[in-house]
Amino acid sequence: MTAMRIDIDRDVCIGAGQCALAAPKVFTQDDDGLSELLAEAEPGPMVAEAARACPVQAITVT
Repeated sequence: MTAMRIDIDRDVCIGAGQCALAAPKVFTQDDDGLSELLAEAEPGPMVAEAARACPVQAITVT
């Protein structure tokens, strides 16, 4: 099984929070409101949905 890689372009992120709503076991928002991965992230099928939900396409999943 291939590991899932999740990248967040924090220069593009606007802090909309759609990723955290779509995949709360993977994403959170930092003190500035920008997206970040949880330390104990549990990637699953909602990660791709979170990437699609991002209004500025700041998340890539490979």
